[in-house]
Amino acid sequence: MKKNTIRGLLAAILALALVLPAGAQTTDLDAIKARGLLKVGVKVDVPKFGYKDAGTGVIDGFEIELARIIAGKILGDPKKIDAQGVTAKTRGPLLDNGEIDLVIATFTITEERKKSYNFSDPYFTDGVGMLVKTAKGYKGIKDLNGKRIGVAQSATTKKALQDFGDANGLKFEFAEFNSYPEIKAALDSGRVDAFSVDGAILAGYKDATTSYLPDRFAPQDYGIASKLGNNGLSKLVNDTVKAMKASGEMDKLIAKWELK
Repeated sequence: MKKNTIRGLLAAILALALVLPAGAQTTDLDAIKARGLLKVGVKVDVPKFGYKDAGTGVIDGFEIELARIIAGKILGDPKKIDAQGVTAKTRGPLLDNGEIDLVIATFTITEERKKSYNFSDPYFTDGVGMLVKTAKGYKGIKDLNGKRIGVAQSATTKKALQDFGDANGLKFEFAEFNSYPEIKAALDSGRVDAFSVDGAILAGYKDATTSYLPDRFAPQDYGIASKLGNNGLSKLVNDTVKAMKASGEMDKLIAKWELK
């Protein structure tokens, strides 16, 4: 094919694109509307945030309600969500490969993660805490110097503890697990000396045999993550979070689930 012919075809394609109405161009939001479902990665093992009832199979919590609100904005029906259980290890890859549209799963915003995903403004802020067996008599984090700490794989907790330890002359050993129930089981069996994650998550695992250490450190801002390039979805999500915070609706939702 001659160069002039190729140039002519390219010019024609460009001209057609310029005259097409905006609605004729497929966007990330169009794809969700065509599917009729918003696919959201959520926690199923974090009471009050995202938890699956073993008896009914129903997933509910603060972050599930956020997902419903966003589905209502996009699809006109808050029930049109496909909530898929994720862990700290799986949520990123599932977003990367397009199996889910959003992650609303206690996903901490970091500068490093912002290179890979779009994040909304924070919708909840917490700090890393420690859950220990009361009978052990630990009074503070310094009592855990040289002890074994249970953390979730791919979570920010391990680095936060390492940084805190380095700054305060403390050394910790770590055991990484796929899920929070596994860490709690390890604490109960004595395989770890402490269960560490964000304080609000720990609240779902405290029982009569355990206590919180008073220390809280490394503030964790949770954001709703979407895939880079899905700018229409990202804007709608962030606008929704901003509006809920400005109106007080977010605070009411946090109070409803007793997260503060």
